[in-house]
Amino acid sequence: MNKFKIFSLALVVSATAAKAQDINQAKKAIDAEQFDKAKTLLKSIIKSKPSDGEANFILGNVYLNQSVVDSAKIYYNNGLQASDKKNLNYIGLGQLDLDAKNTAAAQANFTLATKDMKRKDVNEFIYIGRAYMNSENPDYKVAIASLQKALAIEPQNAQALLAIGDAYFGASNQNEAYKAYRDAFTADNTLLRAKVQSGVLLKNAKSYDEAIKSFNEVIALDANYGPVYRELAETYYKWARNKPSTSKVNLQNAITNYEKYLSLTDYSLDSKMRHADFLILVKDYKQLETVANKMIAEDKVNPRIYRYLGYAAYENGNVDVAIKSIEDYIKSPGNKVIGRDYYYLGLSKIKKGTGADGTVDQAAFDAGLADIKKAVELEPLVVEEFADFGKELFGKKQYIQAASIFELGASNKESKNYLDDAVYYGISVYYGNAGKPIENRDKAALENAIATFDKVLEASPSYDEAYLYKGRLSSALDKDDMIIKNYEEYVAKTTAKGPEEVAKPATAKKIVEAYNAIGAAYANTDKVKAVEYFNKTLVLDPANSYATQSIKSLK
Repeated sequence: MNKFKIFSLALVVSATAAKAQDINQAKKAIDAEQFDKAKTLLKSIIKSKPSDGEANFILGNVYLNQSVVDSAKIYYNNGLQASDKKNLNYIGLGQLDLDAKNTAAAQANFTLATKDMKRKDVNEFIYIGRAYMNSENPDYKVAIASLQKALAIEPQNAQALLAIGDAYFGASNQNEAYKAYRDAFTADNTLLRAKVQSGVLLKNAKSYDEAIKSFNEVIALDANYGPVYRELAETYYKWARNKPSTSKVNLQNAITNYEKYLSLTDYSLDSKMRHADFLILVKDYKQLETVANKMIAEDKVNPRIYRYLGYAAYENGNVDVAIKSIEDYIKSPGNKVIGRDYYYLGLSKIKKGTGADGTVDQAAFDAGLADIKKAVELEPLVVEEFADFGKELFGKKQYIQAASIFELGASNKESKNYLDDAVYYGISVYYGNAGKPIENRDKAALENAIATFDKVLEASPSYDEAYLYKGRLSSALDKDDMIIKNYEEYVAKTTAKGPEEVAKPATAKKIVEAYNAIGAAYANTDKVKAVEYFNKTLVLDPANSYATQSIKSLK
């Protein structure tokens, strides 16, 4: 579904034409994602007619959609004191109960909302369906059941059809969702949201060409319908991500369409925050830092913008600003902290401790790593973001630090980078220890690296290089039996591929390494076996000095 929640916009005819017009204008503003305009209209209606329960309910919905729960509750409770359509406000309170996982209280409120319904009323069922969908704990099955009650009374109700399409969409029933959106637009061809949602289905199915075609059809009907440009922007973004060859052009198309979307909203704080969200998606950190600083300069700013300023400042190399912004965000008790916050804080601390020559102060690295581990605790799959940083450290030959990063990914089999991180972890541990005197090597890390390669082989049995690395790690541990076992396994797996594979220079070099390592291991206990393996080396590499000298010393 879209990042924001979609309201029911059922247009209820009022006895007062002017009032109906204002309510409908507010609903149209909500549909166009012009939330500040909608709030202004609704507050005006409530001021002129305090008895209007529907205006209170819709205004409460706007605040709830924007996660301003206290304001939402105030308007729902005010609406209960009204004389006109006060029952709708029980639905708003019911959604708050659903958010709190109190389904019994929610159902009690929904019962109060529907007890005095007239035989042909349907809007309460539509709003209840929306409440079940828009809850922080959505229940699409119950939402569909409520919406089916509305459609049983009025089968061609466009808003009910749109809502049930959203419910099917949320329940991953794409076929029923498509049919409902089509029927909604057929029932009311001014209901552009239904046609937009048909395009969203195509976008999510990765049919990007068809999705763009569908969105352009909406633009042909109304070029000023803002939400379609946001969907176009997200479609171009996803296309760029899924087909890198289109990335440059499609990311620019994404940004252009998002700017068009913004121009058609009321530039509310909510729309600016969604803009910030989008800039993170497209990795436009320079623009994000500019936008964040402008928002902070405003009198009333969503504290989440400090998070975004921190992210952008890190990406733009302003690590002091990044650390302060993210720490300010985290320490505020009202803010919800996510894994990515600690991820960027940790990276910022490490970058701050990185010298001009690329070396990292160990104390700074440890402080950053502690935050990175907090990120993983909060959000385990954030490990997928670490790969590039680990490879950067690996490329600088900072193997111990690289191993600390790759170990996090190697510990999560659900990560898409699991195997890659596991292999890099094992190699990093080896290179971080191999050059040290044996008494200074981290034996626990070396043994863990071997165990990690065992897990790699469980997941990918054909990855024969794992045996080679296990042999090298065993050599670093000076364990003769493990050296022999793992290198022999590597040789057996490799030679089984045939003489053409063995004849490859890179492969032959690794087999020579294996024979020499096995020979050296046997030299302590079985000189005959040792000589046998050194001779195998000389068959592949007659000029190999290590094998030649070893044979001489064994005789």
